[in-house]
Amino acid sequence: MGRIAGKTALVTGAASGIGQRTTERFVEEGARVAMTDWNAEGLAQAAAPLGDAVVTIHHDITDEDSWIAAVDQAVTALGSINILVNSAGTGKATNIEETTLEDWRRVMSINADGTFLGCKHGVLAMKQTGGGSIVNLSSVSGLVGGHNMAAYNASKGAVRLLTKSVALHCARKAYDIRCNSVHPAFILTPMVEAMIERSRDPSSTQGKLEAQIPLRRMGEAQDVADMILYLSSDESRFVTGAEFVIDGGLTAG
Repeated sequence: MGRIAGKTALVTGAASGIGQRTTERFVEEGARVAMTDWNAEGLAQAAAPLGDAVVTIHHDITDEDSWIAAVDQAVTALGSINILVNSAGTGKATNIEETTLEDWRRVMSINADGTFLGCKHGVLAMKQTGGGSIVNLSSVSGLVGGHNMAAYNASKGAVRLLTKSVALHCARKAYDIRCNSVHPAFILTPMVEAMIERSRDPSSTQGKLEAQIPLRRMGEAQDVADMILYLSSDESRFVTGAEFVIDGGLTAG
């Protein structure tokens, strides 16, 4: 028996990176998954090797009607949603002077608004079917500041405290819905790799990122997916409103 055998999940940002690897781990451990993403082509490619264990849903996480439709489609296809992983996100490395209002609104709409809408409609679905687990992807940038991460810091800090509010509300209402946040540092995902490639000296940029991490390497999507799997399983049944740091020791010093 897999660690989440018989459970059903909705994972956003599932076309690549952490969302894709989380979906794969869920399927390996016995769950059926609704994979959602705005990137329909990438979503189809990510889903192809997983067969009947997954369904794909084109999804704009910044739009409430799209969330309502995605949850409805997932419940129709899977019968319920026991697990919700708000993995989709974006980032832009700009300081407060360089960040435009357009930049700010875009980052906040995806990272903060998208997670808010996911939690809202995830709770509405889960409380009808006996509870579940919500895992929100924040970042170490939701714990500590960075001089050139104004919008990203703000959005991921919002995810951290939203998570705690959701957890306390669900506990107070006795919904049996847990909500926790995960805080990775530099993980080699397409988003981070693209950021490195856009730099003036990609090799130097990656080296500088790795030098900040006590373990002297960047993390992999697998590292984060394994933590998400734990928080989605009954192994974490007494864990809610907590934050889990996956940063190779970056915030320890």
